[in-house]
Amino acid sequence: MEQHETGQRILDPIERAKLGIKVFNLPFDEAEAIIDDYVSGKNYDQQSVDYFKDQIATEKNIKSKGAELLITGGEIIRLVTTAFFQNLPKPPQER
Repeated sequence: MEQHETGQRILDPIERAKLGIKVFNLPFDEAEAIIDDYVSGKNYDQQSVDYFKDQIATEKNIKSKGAELLITGGEIIRLVTTAFFQNLPKPPQER
């Protein structure tokens, strides 16, 4: 796909999907290198490439924060459960 103003190509949705699958589980530095290698010398509009890299960085940040929230939620549940069981009434002791 070409932009009419500059004559440069943009990353179309199919290319973004293919690249996204390649870089899905990679650290951002490696993902960025793969993206740069893909667009190198192919007359891609730098803004569309930067926008895609930003999308990848945002997705990785969301995954990271989601994992942190999951861990925090697990810790909260553990603390609440522990407190609940510690505060259950004790059965009366026989004398």
